[in-house]
Amino acid sequence: MTTILGISAFYHDSAAALIVDGEIVAAAQEERFSRRKHDARFPENAIRYVVGEANLTLGEVDYISFYDKPFLKFERLLETYVGNAPRGFSSFRSAMPVWLREKLFQKRLLTKALKRIDPSFRGPTTLLFTEHHYSHAASAFFPSPFDEAVVLTLDGVGEWATGTVAIGQGNECEILKEIHFPHSLGLLYSAFTYYLGFRVNSGEYKVMGLAPYGEPVYKDLIFKELIDLRPDGSFRMNQQYFDYATGLRMTNDRFADLFGRPAREPESELLEQFHMDLAASLQAVTEGVVLTMTRALAKEYGIPNLCLAGGVALNCVANGKILNDGAFSKLWIHPAAGDAGGAVGAAFAAYHREFGKPRTIEPTDSM
Repeated sequence: MTTILGISAFYHDSAAALIVDGEIVAAAQEERFSRRKHDARFPENAIRYVVGEANLTLGEVDYISFYDKPFLKFERLLETYVGNAPRGFSSFRSAMPVWLREKLFQKRLLTKALKRIDPSFRGPTTLLFTEHHYSHAASAFFPSPFDEAVVLTLDGVGEWATGTVAIGQGNECEILKEIHFPHSLGLLYSAFTYYLGFRVNSGEYKVMGLAPYGEPVYKDLIFKELIDLRPDGSFRMNQQYFDYATGLRMTNDRFADLFGRPAREPESELLEQFHMDLAASLQAVTEGVVLTMTRALAKEYGIPNLCLAGGVALNCVANGKILNDGAFSKLWIHPAAGDAGGAVGAAFAAYHREFGKPRTIEPTDSM
C-alpha cells in the first residue's frame, strides 16, 4: 500500500489531500474548518481530517508532497528585483524578512508543523516538492476520465510559470510549453480586480459576475495597450502599466490614466456603468485569449480531450465558451482548479511521476 499526503499552503486556499494506492480517500480545504475565507495558513485541520478518513497516523503516511518549490519562487523574486532595480526596493524590503525567516526554509517549517499535529511523523526524508504548475497539471489530468489529453494550466504565477501546456498519456504528464512571469493572464485579471476596488485573489469572481451588466467597450484598448496576443495563444503584457512585479500595487498611475480615472476605493459604491463596461471588456479579453489558445492547441496536437486547472480555470464563463467552441470535443476541469486543488495534484504528481505507479481511469472521473 502506498499512501501520499498532498499539501498546498502559505499563499492562499490551503488544502490537504490523501491518496492511497492512487485513489483519493479525502481532500479538504482549510477554510472549511477555520471559517476564514481563502485561509492561507498551514492546513492543520484539513490534514487531520484527510488522514483520519483513512484511519492512519502521519507516521503511516509514506510520503508528503508539497505543491510548489520555494527555492525556485525565491529565485524568481530575486531576479525580478535585481532586473528592475532600483525600482521595487520597498517591495523587496517588505518581502525579504518573511522569506528569510520562514518561506525559504519550508522543509523545516513543514517538519515542525507536521510533528505538532502528530509526533509519529517520520521527518523531512518523507517530504517531496513539486513545481506549482505541475501540481496544477497533475490535478487536471490524473483524476480525469481521459487516457490522453492536452492539459492547459493558467493562473497568476507559480515559481516562474504563469501558464503551461502539457500532454497527458496514461500515467505520464509532461509539460511542453510555458509562459513566464511577468506575463500572466491571471495577473491581468487580478490587476483589473484591484483597479475595480475588489480584493486580489478573492474578488475575481465578482468581476466575472459584474461583466454581464456592461458592454466590452474597452476590449480593443486592452488588446492594443496592455496585452499583445499572438495567433498561437502566447502573449506579452506591457509592464509600463502594471506595478505587481516590483511594487506594492497591481496597477500604476499610467494604468489609471489609460482609463481616465483612479482605481475605485474598496467597498465604495459600485453604480457606474464605467465599472461594468470595464469588467465586460476584461472578460471578453480573457475569453479571447483562452479561445485563441485552445483552438491553436487543438489544431497542433489533434487530441480531442482538454483538461484545465489553475485559477483562471475558475472562470466558468470562459470555460463555457471553450466547451461551446468545440475545438475540443471533451473537456474536464478540476473542481478545485485554484491552489486548493494543488494538494490533489501534488499527491498525484508524487504517485505517478516520482514513483511511476499505474493509473486507474474512471469512466466519469476520480474526484
